[in-house]
Amino acid sequence: MLVPHLESLPPSLHAVIERHWHRLDAALAAIESPPQGFAQALTTVLVGSDYVADQLAQRPDMLAELVSGGDLYRNFGETDFRDLLASRLQQQTDEPGLHRELRRFRQRQMVRIIWRDLNRDADMRQTTRELSWLADACIDGALDWLYRAACERWGTPYSRPDTQGQRQEQKMVVLGMGKLGAHELNLSSDIDLMFVYPSKGETEGARRTLENQDFFIRLGQKLIQALDSVTVDGFVFRVDMRLRPFGSAGPLAVSFDAMEGYYQDQGREWERYAMIKARVVAGDKTGGARLLKLLRPFVYRKYIDFSAFESLREMKEMINREVRRKGLEQNVKLGSGGIREVEFIAQAFQLIRGGRDTRLQQRELLNILPLLAEFGMPQQAIDQLIEAYEYLRNVEHGLQALHDQQTQELPVDEVPRQRLATVMGCPDWPAFISVLEGHRAAVRTHFADVIAPAEDNRVETVDEAADWLALWDGALDTETAETFLAGHGFDDSERAWKLLDDLRQSRTVVMLQAAGLERLRTVLPALLSEVATVDNAAETLARVLQLIQAVLRRSAYLVLLAENPDAMRQLVRLCSASPWFSNQLAKLPILLDELIDPRSLYAPPDKQTLQHELRQQLLRIPQEDTEQLMEALRYFKNAHVLRVAASDITGVLPLMKVSDYLTWTAESILESVLEASWRLLTEKHGLPQKAPGEPCDPDFVILGYGKLGGIELSYGSDLDLVFLHDADPNLSTDGEKPLINSVFFTRLGQRIIHMLNTFTAGGLLYEVDMRLRPSGNSGLLVSSLKAFREYQLNEAWTWEHQALTRARVVAGCPKLAHRFETVRAEILGQSRDTEKLRGEVVDMRRKMREHLGSKPNTGDERAVFNLKQDAGGIVDIEFLVQYQVLAHAHRHPELLEFTDNIRILDAVERVGLLSSQDAGTLREAYKAYRSVGHRLSLQEQSSVIDDSEMQDCREGVGRIWAAVMGE
Repeated sequence: MLVPHLESLPPSLHAVIERHWHRLDAALAAIESPPQGFAQALTTVLVGSDYVADQLAQRPDMLAELVSGGDLYRNFGETDFRDLLASRLQQQTDEPGLHRELRRFRQRQMVRIIWRDLNRDADMRQTTRELSWLADACIDGALDWLYRAACERWGTPYSRPDTQGQRQEQKMVVLGMGKLGAHELNLSSDIDLMFVYPSKGETEGARRTLENQDFFIRLGQKLIQALDSVTVDGFVFRVDMRLRPFGSAGPLAVSFDAMEGYYQDQGREWERYAMIKARVVAGDKTGGARLLKLLRPFVYRKYIDFSAFESLREMKEMINREVRRKGLEQNVKLGSGGIREVEFIAQAFQLIRGGRDTRLQQRELLNILPLLAEFGMPQQAIDQLIEAYEYLRNVEHGLQALHDQQTQELPVDEVPRQRLATVMGCPDWPAFISVLEGHRAAVRTHFADVIAPAEDNRVETVDEAADWLALWDGALDTETAETFLAGHGFDDSERAWKLLDDLRQSRTVVMLQAAGLERLRTVLPALLSEVATVDNAAETLARVLQLIQAVLRRSAYLVLLAENPDAMRQLVRLCSASPWFSNQLAKLPILLDELIDPRSLYAPPDKQTLQHELRQQLLRIPQEDTEQLMEALRYFKNAHVLRVAASDITGVLPLMKVSDYLTWTAESILESVLEASWRLLTEKHGLPQKAPGEPCDPDFVILGYGKLGGIELSYGSDLDLVFLHDADPNLSTDGEKPLINSVFFTRLGQRIIHMLNTFTAGGLLYEVDMRLRPSGNSGLLVSSLKAFREYQLNEAWTWEHQALTRARVVAGCPKLAHRFETVRAEILGQSRDTEKLRGEVVDMRRKMREHLGSKPNTGDERAVFNLKQDAGGIVDIEFLVQYQVLAHAHRHPELLEFTDNIRILDAVERVGLLSSQDAGTLREAYKAYRSVGHRLSLQEQSSVIDDSEMQDCREGVGRIWAAVMGE
C-alpha cells in the first residue's frame, strides 16, 4: 500500500498531504506496480499543487495512464504535442467536441508538466519550452479544425487576382507574443496573440462572399472561443489580443500590408519590445516568416540605438507606479529585482545593438544573456542574472502550480508560505526569503548599472547645466556669452560663441522635432563642459559640432553620447587631437559605438584576432546577401581604422605597429572578399579545372605591392594588387553554366574589385590600383603564374622588378603562394649588370622628382620639402633598398626573405652591403619620415613640410644616395 512521505515534511503540511492522499484512493488503486520513488514524487507534487490533486481526483484513470505510458518520466518534444493532439482532434465533428478535447488534452499535459517541474525532473527551460509547445499545438490544432469548418460555412478566402489573373488561397498567421513567442510560457500564463492574413480579397465557394478581413475576424473569434471560454471542462489558455495594432480598438485580424503600414507610421517604442519576441505559432508558417522579415526594420535599427534606454526607463517607471498603487512589492515579476528587470536588461541590449549584431535577434532571454559579455557586461554579472532569472521563474512556477492561477505574488498565510518554501528546497519561509532576496538584490544592482541614467561628473550641479543651457538658448547677449565661454576655458571665445550661435539658428535645429531638440539639450551641457577642458577648445568645438550637425536628424546618436560619458570624453579628446578623426565620425556616425569601450579602442588586436572577429561577423550574414556582406566589411574596416587612429593619436601604438594593424586589417578583408567572391562564382559556374578532372581549390592568389606588400599601409592608402591563377586557361569550369577558366578568373578578379571599391552607404573599402600587373592597364586583369613568370623574365622594365621586391601574397591558395615565392626569387635573384642597373634606377628617380617633387622656390613662396618625393626623402630610401636587392640578391638570397624596407635594410647590413651606421641612418630617417607623414594625415595636411625641417635626415639620406648611386 502506498503511503505519503510525511517524515520529510514540516508538521504544518501533514494535514494537507493526508487530505489529498485520501482523495486519490481510486487513482492510486489503478496503479498496479508503482515505480521506485513514486510515493515520494507524488508527495512532492501534492505539497506544491492542489490543481494536480483536483485533476487526479476527478479523473482517476489519468495517473495510471501517465505512469504506465512513461509520460511522467520523459521530456516531450514539439512534435509529441502536435501528434498526440492531432489524432484526438481528427475524431471531433462539432465545436463542443473540439472544445472538450482541447481542454482535456491540456489538463493531462499540465498534470504531467507540473509533476516533472516540481520534482525537478525537468529544469526551468524544459518546462517553459514544453508549455510553449503545448500552447502551439493547441492553437495550431484548433485553427486547422476551425479553418476547414469556416471554409465550408463561409467559403475559402482568396487573394485578389495578380497580373496573370491568378488568385492564391489565404490562410491566417497567428503570431505568439511575449513569453509564448520566446518559448518561455509559465505554468498559468495567458497567451498574447495577433491574427494576420496575407492580403485583401474575398471568399468563394459559399452562397455569399465575405471580404477576407471579415472571414479572418470571424475565424479569430472562433479560435479565441475554442481556447479562452470557460466550460465545464475549464479553459485551454486565456487569450490576450491587446498587443495587436491599435490595441482593443483595432480590428481583430489585419492584412500584412496593414500590419507593416501601422508599424512604419504609428508603431510606438513599447511595441518594439513586444515585437522582439514575436513568433509564428500557428497557421501559414511561410507567410508568417515573410511578415516578420517585413517588420524586422521596425524592431531592430541599423544604427546603435541608445534611445532604447529612455523608453525602458519610462516603461519601468510606469510599472513602478503600478506596483506602488496596487501594493505589488512582493510580486516576483514586477517588483524590484524581479523577472521583468532581467528581461529589460536583455531587451535593452537587443534593441540598442540588434540591428547590427543579428545574434541578438533571438527571442529567448537565456540565449541573449550569455552574449552580453561581448558588449561590456562583466561575466560575473551575467552569471548572477542567469542564476537569478532561473530561480525567480521557478518561484513563479511554484506560485502558479498551486491552483493553476496566474499569480506572481508571494503568499501571506503561513501554510501557503511553507508549501512554497518546501517546493523551493528550503526548510522554512525565512530561509527561502533569504535566498530570494539575495537574487533580487543582484538583479536590482545590475538593472541599475545598465538602465539607470548615466551620470556625468563634468557637469557637477544643476545650476551649471542651467548656465550652459542659458548660453545655448540665447539668453545671454554676445558680450556676456563670450565672457562666459572665456571664463570656462575657451581659448577663442568669440569664435566659439559664433559656432554655437550659428548651429542654434541653423535650419536643421529650427526644424528639429521636439524629441530631437530635447536630446540635443540633454547632451550639450556635458559636451560643452568637456570641450572646455582641452587646450584648443574653440577648434575642438568646431570639430565636435561638425559631428553634432551630422547626427541631428538621427538623434539616437546624441542619446549614445548622453548615455556614455566615457565615449563623450574619448570623442572630445580625439577630436581635439585630429580633424581627420572628427571628419570620419561626421561621415560615419555609426562609428561612435567604437568609443564606448576604451578597452577595445586602445587595445588593438593581432592579425589572428582580426581574422576571427571578421569571420564571426560574416557568419551572421546570409551567404546570398552580398549587399549586407559589403556593408559589414566596410564597417569592420572603418571601425578598425578608427581604433588604430585613436591608438596612434594617444601614443598607445608606435609607428610600425600602426602600419602592421592597418595592413592586417586589409589582409583580413581581402581574404574574406576572395572567399565570398569565389563562393558566389563557383555556386553559379562550378569549379575551374586545373587539369582535366582536377578541380582548383582555389589556385588563385592576390599579390600585394607597394605599401600593402611592404606592410606599411597608412590612413587612406590605396591597394596595389595583382591577381594570379595557376589553372589551364583553356579548360572550363565543371558547373551547369560552365565558363572557360580564363573568363572565370577574370570575373573573379572583377568581382573582387567591385566588392572593394564600390561606393555604398558605408563608403568604399579601398581604392584599388591594378597598374602593376603584367603590361599594366593594357594587360589581362588576371594572369597565370606561367605568364607572369615569362613576362617578368622577358619583358618587364627595371622599375617593375623594383616593385616586385615589395610584392607578397596577401590572400589565396597557400600552395600557389609558395610557387609564386619561387618565381619571385628566380626573377629577383638574377645576376645583373650593376652599372646598367644603377643608371636605370637613377634615371627613374630623376623623372619622379621632376614630375612629383616640390617645385623650386621662386622667392615668392616659402621653401618646402616633400617627405616622399624630394631628394633625401622616402622614395630615395626605397630606391636604395630596391637597388641593393636587385644588384646583390643572386649572391645574398636572404635579401629576398622580407618585403618591408626596415627588415630588408637589416639584411643589407648583415651581409655587409652597407655599414651599420649608414643602415641605421636610413632606418631612422625612414621611420621619422613615416611618423611625420602619419601625423600630417591625421591633421589632414599634405606630406609637405617646411624646407628647414628634418635637415639631419635629408642630409644623411642624400649622402648615402650619392655614395651608393653615384649621383
